[in-house]
Amino acid sequence: MAIRMTGTEAHLEGDWTLTAVTRNVDALAQSLQQFEPGNEQNLSINCREVGNVDSSGMQLLNVWLQCVRFRGVEPTLVNVPESLRHAMQGLDFKQYLSDNFPGPTMIAT
Repeated sequence: MAIRMTGTEAHLEGDWTLTAVTRNVDALAQSLQQFEPGNEQNLSINCREVGNVDSSGMQLLNVWLQCVRFRGVEPTLVNVPESLRHAMQGLDFKQYLSDNFPGPTMIAT
């Protein structure tokens, strides 16, 4: 599990599972420091390289996305693999899929 930040893009990589979460939570916290509160901007989050996903990884992703939003950044999930899309729907991540709820947008390409 990893997050690479390049400007207004983030790239999620690897497995988002309990094992990966416990090893990489610091990297997620550090990635948030790249956003200055009050600087409204958009962030494209490329999910193409996400592998296995479990409920722990989904919970951490949810918290990370909310923290990004608290910093005034609007995240958009792009290139979402079917496994991640399925995990989001299975864990009631409707806010990430619906245009009616103020949350990240998900775009499949």
